[in-house]
Amino acid sequence: MLKQYLSTLLFMFIVIYAIVIGKRDVLSDLIEESVQVDDWLDQNDLGDYKKLFRDYGISTLSGCASPEHLDRLPELPAAEEKRLRRAAQVLQQKLVLRQWLATRSLQHVYTKLLSLDVSSLEDVYWLEDSPARHVIDPKDFNAWSLARQSLPTGKEELQALKNDLWNTVVKNSKHQDAWTWGGMLIVSVSVCGLVTLAAMTQPSLAPEAKHSLLQYVTGKYLHPPSCKVEWGWEEPQPVGDTVSFTVFCYQRNGHPYPICDTDDLAVHISHGTRKITAVVELGSGQPSLAHTARVKFTVRTAGVYIISVTIGGVVAAGGPFRKWFIAGGVAARRSRVGRDPAALVCAAGRARVLHVHPRDHYDNIATLATDDAKSFSIEISPVGGEVDKSLSTAAQFEYDSVNQRVSVSLCFPEAGVFKAAIYYDGVLLHNGQFDCIVLTPSDAATVQRALSSKRATVSYEARLLSPGKQRRVLCCLSPKQLIIKDYILKIIPKRITSFRVCPSTKLIVSPRAEDEPCPGGELVLEDGMQPPLRLHCASRDLLAATFTRLLIANCGGEDSFKNKQEFFYSEMRTAHARYPHDKIALRVRRDDLVRSSLKATKHFTLADWCKNFDVAFHGEQGVDWGGVRREWFSLLCGQLFDARFGLFVSYTESAAGLVHPNPDRPPHLKLKHFELAGKIVGKCLYESALGGSYRQLVRARLARSFLAHIIGLRVHYKYFEQDDPELYLSKIKYILETDLDAPDSSPEIYFADDVYDSAGRLVETKELVPNGAFIRVTNSSKIAYLDALAQWRLAGRWRAESDAFLRGLTLLVPDNLLAIFDENELELLMCGTGEVDVADWRAHALVSGSGREWERRLGWLWAALTNFTNEERARLLQFTTGCSQLPPNGFQDLNPRFQITAAPTFGALPTAHTCFNQLCLPDYDSYEQMVHALLWAINEGGEGFGMI
Repeated sequence: MLKQYLSTLLFMFIVIYAIVIGKRDVLSDLIEESVQVDDWLDQNDLGDYKKLFRDYGISTLSGCASPEHLDRLPELPAAEEKRLRRAAQVLQQKLVLRQWLATRSLQHVYTKLLSLDVSSLEDVYWLEDSPARHVIDPKDFNAWSLARQSLPTGKEELQALKNDLWNTVVKNSKHQDAWTWGGMLIVSVSVCGLVTLAAMTQPSLAPEAKHSLLQYVTGKYLHPPSCKVEWGWEEPQPVGDTVSFTVFCYQRNGHPYPICDTDDLAVHISHGTRKITAVVELGSGQPSLAHTARVKFTVRTAGVYIISVTIGGVVAAGGPFRKWFIAGGVAARRSRVGRDPAALVCAAGRARVLHVHPRDHYDNIATLATDDAKSFSIEISPVGGEVDKSLSTAAQFEYDSVNQRVSVSLCFPEAGVFKAAIYYDGVLLHNGQFDCIVLTPSDAATVQRALSSKRATVSYEARLLSPGKQRRVLCCLSPKQLIIKDYILKIIPKRITSFRVCPSTKLIVSPRAEDEPCPGGELVLEDGMQPPLRLHCASRDLLAATFTRLLIANCGGEDSFKNKQEFFYSEMRTAHARYPHDKIALRVRRDDLVRSSLKATKHFTLADWCKNFDVAFHGEQGVDWGGVRREWFSLLCGQLFDARFGLFVSYTESAAGLVHPNPDRPPHLKLKHFELAGKIVGKCLYESALGGSYRQLVRARLARSFLAHIIGLRVHYKYFEQDDPELYLSKIKYILETDLDAPDSSPEIYFADDVYDSAGRLVETKELVPNGAFIRVTNSSKIAYLDALAQWRLAGRWRAESDAFLRGLTLLVPDNLLAIFDENELELLMCGTGEVDVADWRAHALVSGSGREWERRLGWLWAALTNFTNEERARLLQFTTGCSQLPPNGFQDLNPRFQITAAPTFGALPTAHTCFNQLCLPDYDSYEQMVHALLWAINEGGEGFGMI
């Protein structure tokens, strides 16, 4: 009897098990869809509506994306309704794309396309073949190409296809629901009964089950919904500190469960689209805490974070969690004064209000209490004089809680030139030191009338004190330059020299003599490219104020890179607003890209260069919706600036070397090719100014000296360390460290440079100064010699080529706009930051160090790099290698390899040696201290040069 009964039970179990196995694909799809609905709501910050969706029967992704289903929901706030509708529209496009791929048997390509930001059928048109080849398997690429070509080109046909695909998505979803409410109920009840009954006789439900039936019945297995999270901080928590929380793991029956690596505990922390890396430590040295997992992470951006703890893919009890982090205390070196990047020009007796934007160490907006405004102070002193306490104490700071900024009102009773410095708790603000040019109301009106008049030039008489003999000169100021003119026969002006009105030109005001009436006095003009001029002008303050006003007009607002970039884009759009951005055909050959591109653009005017290029490759079919144009830009820049092409060349033989114009280029490459390169760079900058899908980046690793030459800076010997590291180590470093006046110093060095050809034969001896071959270099003249050598090797040798490049560049980009950037910022503007892959970085970096402390320090570094923004990673790369761009194949092509070594210091700033691509990392007390030091080094110390 018992045997017959058990046989019947076993037969029933086999039948029901067959039914479940037959429908397991549907079951798994349903479970997966339910999880995906919750994930979709969380990703769009709509997690609060999970219960509402379940109450109204919306349990599938197609239901979330269906307008009919959303219309059944109760009325939501306008902003939430708009956000929900927009998210549903994007989801519908993704589901249509997935269904289209399924009809082509390419459903496994779906996730790979999402990684390329392809989320709709329209995006398929824009996807180029080159990036698609990197993610799609070669065996599927032909099928992908045929499927892509089969898409209709007309809008109406494409919309009809999308409607059919969407109907299929909805139909499949309904079929799943139909089976769910029918057989699902019967099978689930039957299986539950059999499982309970068979627990006494069967060892497990199925061979692939994780737990035995007895464990299911007794509850002796890890149960994620029973696990709890205990937070190690109180909300709101200030950013910056390393915080931790503990996960307590329990079995289904409530007993502690000793957690281990095989249990697949994962922690996901996100802030918007940004992911935060966390360190998970399982168990503890104490047996009583073996069921705990400690999670540590650092938050640097204020806001709400979503924390999800999963065990085996199942979310722990109460998750996902929302945690609020606020900004930290005010950091003086991060706080900024909202002012123009030049002197402050104001009138005596009239108040001028400045705004201070308080920031914490991580550039979050710091919130102050009303009394905290008293921690700000200002010191005002006449140029060359002591601090004026009456002026300093008269300025009062007030906190504006609405705009989250501090206001200070400055009022100078008398005209003059002053220096001001704003402090927080005695520490100078980031840009808190500035000059104040105070004019009388009548002089201020004179300057304003001169700038507002139709005359292009404002002139001031002065006396040239040095260099040369003293004489009367005329200072002529225009929006682009300051021209110094001499007088022939005391009446006819003749140009002596000129200075560009840009940040590289410094107008330095000297202290006024006691008997000197205001606004007269001495000043010095210098730009680093020519000898400084010392002048005396009876209207010095007016001249300085006029120069400052023109400089501000050329440079825009505040001096951060973001503000400079926005001003640059705005001025570019304004400069070319009269030229329509209509399409213009461009036909080129892929196998002869440079020559065919030069021929196609040979007769282009400025208006043509401002148009939207409709690019087509000879012998290829395709409609240019932007993808072909971007591919042409990428391929052409890659070829023009490739050292193997010959137009540009590197000082090193490495493919990763920084390139500059090649004075010994092949005969078939002419100056017109450099002009084409300049026009292409200008076109990329103009397209980027238009924004959106027009944005173009320049694929190039340009030498720092060449970038400095573009913006008008004088190159010096320190550029050798990045541009020609071999010469720097073999010659420059030797001269700097050697006593050249010693009697036994050998060899003797003269103000001349030998030029050799590729075969090593001497071509010429270039004298760096007149009769330089006979002038010996001494300790007192070694810096002058090195700078003269840099002027020749890093600029003079390829002057004609660089001038041709600049002719092409300035066709589209006014030179005064580029002058507002330094060489590092210019590279970021032209080339962007690129995507710096931390995994690739870690795989190819050479690490020198050992021991547990070093491993801990290195782990902090990789966690910090993962949490850095892409711009911060690019700046660290620029800080260490001299360039924010990587070679085409990433870190594996970087030569020398990126090196990380332990520095024999504690708590100091990291240092870098760009000759070796080497980052020297000191030891630190904590992870956050290392992050602070790294950010300080790359943002404040990026212009230094390390010395071995």
